Amino acid sequence: MKHLFQFFKAFPFTTFIIVVIWIVCLIPIPENPLSHISLIDKKTHIFLYTLLGSIIWLEYLKRHHPIKKYQLLTLTFLGPWLMSGIIEIVQETCTSGNRSGDWFDFIANGIGLVLAGVIGILLAQCFSKPDKDA
Repeated sequence: MKHLFQFFKAFPFTTFIIVVIWIVCLIPIPENPLSHISLIDKKTHIFLYTLLGSIIWLEYLKRHHPIKKYQLLTLTFLGPWLMSGIIEIVQETCTSGNRSGDWFDFIANGIGLVLAGVIGILLAQCFSKPDKDA
């Protein structure tokens, strides 16, 4: 439990995005004008997980020096992707048919996390550049 509170303290924006993702993924989504956009569901998954992964990268890079590659990989890819798989299972089994689990959503989440990895690598390069004015 102590580690969980340490995570919340070290990663407040990440925690907020995780809570938003769980809420959005578990509430019934009514028919709306965006429903008719091709692959809007998959695009939303890619966006949410790119956002989540990018925020994790940013918060990690601001607080950890030196970077621990395995810890970073776990936090920015494996953990969120595992969470996305759990969400898909929960949608399929616990929402009384209001939501359905979709393994293509799981794949879209992984794509978003890979995109976040690219963004994170660029952020890491920005953070590691020496200050030219010093």
